[in-house]
Amino acid sequence: MQSWPVQDAKARFSEFLDACINEGPQMVTKRGAEAAVLVPMDEWRRLQALARPSIKQLLLSDEGRTDFLVPARTPARRRKTEILD
Repeated sequence: MQSWPVQDAKARFSEFLDACINEGPQMVTKRGAEAAVLVPMDEWRRLQALARPSIKQLLLSDEGRTDFLVPARTPARRRKTEILD
């Protein structure tokens, strides 16, 4: 994945976009730190299809809400109390 400083990505956006379409995802850095990634539309759609549903989607869905795995709860621990005389 090629990395582009934000100034270059802005100044050469057409080239940046063409690189994304032809070569795949392109990273944008801001002050040397990774800031964002531009991905081709086909890749974005693939990633969206693999994404887990949001809580809103789960609550509004017609599917049973227990169909999704829920992590087991750990047993509650009681505090030891001291008896003061």
